[in-house]
Amino acid sequence: KIEIFHFTKPLKCFISVIKKSKGNEGLDFKESARGQFVFCVSGSGSKLLWSLCSACRSLDGRLQVSHRKGLPHVIYCRLWRWPDLHSHHELRAMEMCEYAFNMKKDEVCVNPYHYQRVETPVLPPVLVPRHTEIPAEFPPLDDYSHSIPENTNFPAGIEPQSNYIPETPPPGYLSEDGETSDHQMNPSMDAGSPNLSPNPMSPAHNNLDLQPVTYCEPAFWCSISYYELNQRVGETFHASQPSMTVDGFTDPSNSERFCLGLLSNVNRNAAVELTRRHIGRGVRLYYIGGEVFAECLSDSAIFVQSPNCNQRYGWHPATVCKIPPGCNLKIFNNQEFAALLAQSVNQGFEAVYQLTRMCTIRMSFVKGWGAEYRRQTVTSTPCWIELHLNGPLQWLDKVLTQMGSPSIRCSSVS
Repeated sequence: KIEIFHFTKPLKCFISVIKKSKGNEGLDFKESARGQFVFCVSGSGSKLLWSLCSACRSLDGRLQVSHRKGLPHVIYCRLWRWPDLHSHHELRAMEMCEYAFNMKKDEVCVNPYHYQRVETPVLPPVLVPRHTEIPAEFPPLDDYSHSIPENTNFPAGIEPQSNYIPETPPPGYLSEDGETSDHQMNPSMDAGSPNLSPNPMSPAHNNLDLQPVTYCEPAFWCSISYYELNQRVGETFHASQPSMTVDGFTDPSNSERFCLGLLSNVNRNAAVELTRRHIGRGVRLYYIGGEVFAECLSDSAIFVQSPNCNQRYGWHPATVCKIPPGCNLKIFNNQEFAALLAQSVNQGFEAVYQLTRMCTIRMSFVKGWGAEYRRQTVTSTPCWIELHLNGPLQWLDKVLTQMGSPSIRCSSVS
């Protein structure tokens, strides 16, 4: 019965959603649908798990409740199971569900007990030799820091390098609050991780004193700095929430928003001012299950340079990817980084140190940069941000500290 609930706001939201889910068949049917749903989520045993509660998929795949649009299964799961749920990225459908959201059928299952919360995978520790030099058996790594970035467009440039089928829907469905693009033209961005596995230590290294270095989750998962051309503006924002936005508005004290509209700059020119007006709702960043996603909420595209993402899709390390409004891109994966780190330890101090570049992600608003633009460096774009992923950076720091010093000696004449 409805009376079993002792809170009114969720109940009102629930009634609103049910009314929107079943067309115009009349009040009696809506009351019946409401009762069926309550039976599903308040039942027990097999009734709870196998009862199907579906909602018709709207044109853009979303429902509007209390003046806010959201994906239907996310709304129900947030209402009945996980009040702190931020995004559909945190959900995985159970195998027995025939109408899971990612199946893209005409009806969407909204039974909250047909979905599971995605758990953050535990990263294995990296085995690091204790203050022991590793012979230089590998060629030096290429330095791309001064090269002109290549460009690719979302979704045309996406060609996953494995046959992995994602459990999350394609980017056309990813935006809860922003405009949703046509899913027919958006292939899935959630490609499988590259085939990276930690290489065992070579025979020459078997006698080294190896120490495990574990990954620890920091209080602030990333730090974000805002730039206008080549000048940093304002203080660094430290993100503690798993979902946060960088936008062009003016909220001064919200841990889930980094508002650029508040920031002043005496050197700001007309081009920067015009670009700032078009940032709008900006970009939403998710950190869920050891993965970082960037979702474009703005009416204008965003441009992302992520070495981790570029490696996943076989692009040049400095490639800049254009993300249109309503689409998103996985820009970092902790497990892929862990595999790279384990491999790089075998190659020496310098190889590990170069992974710091992979922990820095640059993102520009409205205006892109690279070989296809007259702006060839990110410092030529009017408005851009730089993300530092604190967890991977701190992990690198501990590994480098354990390794000691680089094999290449530095002196006054080197």
